[in-house]
Amino acid sequence: MTTFSQWMADIQQRTESALDRALPPTDIAPTRLHEAMRYAVLGGGKRVRPLLVHAGGQLSGAAAERLDRVSCALEMIHAYSLVHDDMPCMDDDVLRRGKPTVHVQFDEATALLVGDALQTQAFQHVADAPIADDPQRQIAMIRQLAQATGSRGMAGGQAIDLAAVGLQLSLAELEFMHIHKTGALIRASINLGVQCGRSLNDEQMASLDHVGKVIGLLFQVVDDILDAEADTATLGKTAGKDAANDKPTYVSLLGVTRARQLAEEMCQDALDRLAPFGDAGQRLAELTRFIVHRQF
Repeated sequence: MTTFSQWMADIQQRTESALDRALPPTDIAPTRLHEAMRYAVLGGGKRVRPLLVHAGGQLSGAAAERLDRVSCALEMIHAYSLVHDDMPCMDDDVLRRGKPTVHVQFDEATALLVGDALQTQAFQHVADAPIADDPQRQIAMIRQLAQATGSRGMAGGQAIDLAAVGLQLSLAELEFMHIHKTGALIRASINLGVQCGRSLNDEQMASLDHVGKVIGLLFQVVDDILDAEADTATLGKTAGKDAANDKPTYVSLLGVTRARQLAEEMCQDALDRLAPFGDAGQRLAELTRFIVHRQF
């Protein structure tokens, strides 16, 4: 069996290749928009969501080609959210994945259109070919992706985040925000990856949904810690931005030490839920440990 680091590198590389094929080429009009879309998506990022998709797919024996398609859709949606998040009307950031943000490299109008186009491209991509054995299941999966992306998921979480600037949230309020803003797509990544293969029973799906919820929150806790402690060169984005913008974070609420303890507790919770899956859950367990101990 390949090592976790080799497996991770393989998934990241195949996702990059799949995204290259899935995105419109730059020689097709409108060329500038297509160039900006590819700039936003290709050549950067940890590809955490595709890794979770493929790890989920191992639990159900899903075909790699289906997992690639779902991975691309999720990564396009994630990239669109970053493009819009970085714009002057939101976080007004100039650096993402170690290079100028899209509105800086191109312009604000193009950045807005890049986000719009990537979101619709994502849904076209999961509608263009089978990602499940049953067409009705595929429709349900697309519906689930839409919910994770919209006002009851990622977009809603961003709205709550913007409204919370300068406020002191409780831990429950902070978790509610991040269950939507960051957690919804991460939760969907595992769920959709599993559904690309054979059906699991309701109890197994409920356990995996809980794991997805925990990993989503865990990812944000670690992100807040890194934002407070790591430098800009390491992160590939502006460090300390949350504190500068007076945004509520796990670090501002709990302090770094307690936030780290919370991350370890969440990690163990997820690992305990994955234990009954045995070897099939190995990659998901390894990913959970990677997320809690990541340095960027």
